Amino acid sequence: MKKPSAALPTEATSALGGARGAPPAGTAARLDVRAPTLADGRLVVRLGAPHDVLSWAVLNGGRRTAYEVVWCEVRNASLGAEVDPARLLADALAAAGLPGAVGLLTSRGLEHHVAVERRAAGAWARAVATVGLGNALRAGDPPDVAPRPIGTINVLCQLSTPLSENALLEALALAAEARTAALLEARLAGRVSGAAATGTGTDCLVVAAPQGLKRLAYAGKHTVAGHLVGAAVHEAVRRGVAAWLREHGGRGSARDASADAPEGAL
Repeated sequence: MKKPSAALPTEATSALGGARGAPPAGTAARLDVRAPTLADGRLVVRLGAPHDVLSWAVLNGGRRTAYEVVWCEVRNASLGAEVDPARLLADALAAAGLPGAVGLLTSRGLEHHVAVERRAAGAWARAVATVGLGNALRAGDPPDVAPRPIGTINVLCQLSTPLSENALLEALALAAEARTAALLEARLAGRVSGAAATGTGTDCLVVAAPQGLKRLAYAGKHTVAGHLVGAAVHEAVRRGVAAWLREHGGRGSARDASADAPEGAL
């Protein structure tokens, strides 16, 4: 746990903002935030301004500046062993005029995406998620050599407050915790070991924060920013998991569900 002390720089102390960890005045950016748009097999989230983005996305992953995050829907048959997913996605986004976007791939129907917003203390976070669980696994499961079913959880969490490098990493870790908490609550068995699934084999999480001079030093559980990330991501994934389970008859095993799922439904 991080505690403010005389040894902390001014930014770190102010970013903790007292007992509730509220962002200091003036740090929430004014963003032209719009609802995600869905067309032509793409779900586009426009961030409204240049954002610091951290992810391991298929396209434009890592640490970078971006204005959009885009999901592209593909059929299972489009992702054979000979296909380069990054090239497939790069070509699709270039054709759409979005070559600089952070790009995600999913076979989950994009009409099933979930968007959740949470607000507190003058700040907000929104999570956009697509949830497919045909490839659900538990962290620590052995890698399998057999052809694996396609199914993934892709989540974007956008914050209203600029974050330091440390806070971006902390927010990404919290988003992963929230994703896993939602899965554990659903009691879904992983398809390899049968133990409680903590994610899928191909999940991708993206955290985005607006650029600005006043950056929060931390975004952990004792801060408003961390609270908002955890709450928004957990609820978005929870809803997505519930919808997937309803479609698959409430099956408790990804192994069973993947056996007879329709093309592209995972």
